[in-house]
Amino acid sequence: MKSRCLFTISAPSGAGKTSLVKALLKKRADITVSVSHATRDKRPGEQDGRDYHFVSIEHFEQMVSQDAFLEHARVFDNYYGTSQQGVSELLLQDQHVILEIDWQGAQQVKQKLPDTVAIFILPPSREALRQRLTDRGTDNDSIIQRRMREADREMSHYSDAEYLVINDDFDQALIDLECIIHSQSLKLETQKLKNIGLIAAITQETV
Repeated sequence: MKSRCLFTISAPSGAGKTSLVKALLKKRADITVSVSHATRDKRPGEQDGRDYHFVSIEHFEQMVSQDAFLEHARVFDNYYGTSQQGVSELLLQDQHVILEIDWQGAQQVKQKLPDTVAIFILPPSREALRQRLTDRGTDNDSIIQRRMREADREMSHYSDAEYLVINDDFDQALIDLECIIHSQSLKLETQKLKNIGLIAAITQETV
């Protein structure tokens, strides 16, 4: 029995989700991130199949008509989606799979795969979130204001998740995230199937 699990991780922009996931991948070889499909143009330095699966709008819409996505959404003029087949293949490789998606995508995935574990990451305060967005040095005040409004909408759905991580101290938040991932391998049904012979021998239960 392979104790793999699918996780969705959602967070407002600036909460540190991407940095935490990258650090987690460096620590755990049994965790991978699903690569999404996208219709936007490839940016400098990006690679097809690593950052996104870059496809045309026509190809994306065909996949939608074939119900090929666990979740998909339109963001401004571009489409993004998570392939059902891609996720299934990763799970069969005995990998925990992480989807970095917003609350709406997480809800779509949960509807199709109820066993999915939803995690939400929050900043320690609104002031800290604004400061992190400002420290990036890439956005002007009006864009930061828009990102804060978007963050409010995202954060209003934190209670949809099973687990909540507060990213105040990065190292502690990383430990918390890893503990959540590892805990799924220790659930009773998973352990029973994984150690069926051992448990039968110890408890003398009929298998």
